[in-house]
Amino acid sequence: MARRSRRSGGAGPFVYLAALAVVAVTLGPVLYGALGGFRTNEQLARDPAALPDPWVLGNYTRVVSNPDFWRYALNSTVIAVLTTVIAVLAGVMAAYPLARYQFKLREPLFLVFVLGLLFPAAVAIIPLFILVTRDLDLGNTWWGVALPQAAFALPTTVVILRPFLMALPKELEEAALLDGSSRVGIFWRIALPLSMPGLVTVGVLAFVASWNAYLLPLLLLQGEMRTLPLGVADYSTQYSADTAGVLAFTTIAMIPALMLFLAMQRRIVSGLQGAVKG
Repeated sequence: MARRSRRSGGAGPFVYLAALAVVAVTLGPVLYGALGGFRTNEQLARDPAALPDPWVLGNYTRVVSNPDFWRYALNSTVIAVLTTVIAVLAGVMAAYPLARYQFKLREPLFLVFVLGLLFPAAVAIIPLFILVTRDLDLGNTWWGVALPQAAFALPTTVVILRPFLMALPKELEEAALLDGSSRVGIFWRIALPLSMPGLVTVGVLAFVASWNAYLLPLLLLQGEMRTLPLGVADYSTQYSADTAGVLAFTTIAMIPALMLFLAMQRRIVSGLQGAVKG
C-alpha cells in the first residue's frame, strides 16, 4: 500500500507540469495579443516579448470607436443567438423521444446523429452554398448562416442531451400522467427543467462555435452583413502595418465568447459529467 501511494504521489508533479504546459500553450497567444494591444508598433518592433512600457490605450479606443466593429459584433451576436436557440430547441426535441420512448429503429436513428459528429461543415460547404443562396434565397442574411450552423451543432446537442433525459426517473412521468398531464406537458414542465445543466452546456458550445465560425460566413456574407471573424481578417488586411491595432481588434473580438465560456465553465463541466454518467 505504501509503494502504491508513493507511486501515485510521485506522478503528481508530472501531471501538474503537463497541465501548466497546456495552460501556457493555450493562454500564451491570448495574453500576448491582449498585452500587445497596449503597446505601440515601435515597441513591438523593438522588443516583441516585452511588457507595455508605457501602456497605450489608443489601440483599443480606436477599435471601440470604429462603427464597423459594432456592425460586425451585431451580426455575430444575432447569428450566434439564432444558432444557439435553434440548435438547443431542435436538439432537445430530437433527444427526448430518443431517450424516453421505445420504438423501432431508435438506436439506428441515434447512430445517425453520432455519425454526424464526423462530418464538419467544410465537407458540405459547396452544396450548402448552393442550397442557401439559390434554393432558399437566404444568401447574405442572418438566417442563411444560422440555419446551417444549427444543423451542424445538432449532433453534438443530441449526443449530450440524450443521457440527461434517459437518467430522469420514470416515476416522475408516471406521477405526472396520473395527475392528468400530457406527454407535451411532461416534456416542458419536467424534462426541460431537470435537464438544464445539459441545455446550458450545449447552448454555450453552440454559441461559441457560431461566434468563432469563419468559413461559412466567408462564403455567404458580404459587405455590412459580415461577422467579427471576417472583420478581423478585413482589419488585418486593411491595416497590415498597424500590428498593435490588429492585436487590439482581435482581443476585443474574443472577449464575448471567452467571458461566456468562463462564466459558464462550472455548468459546462457538470453538464458534460452528467452526460458521461448518463
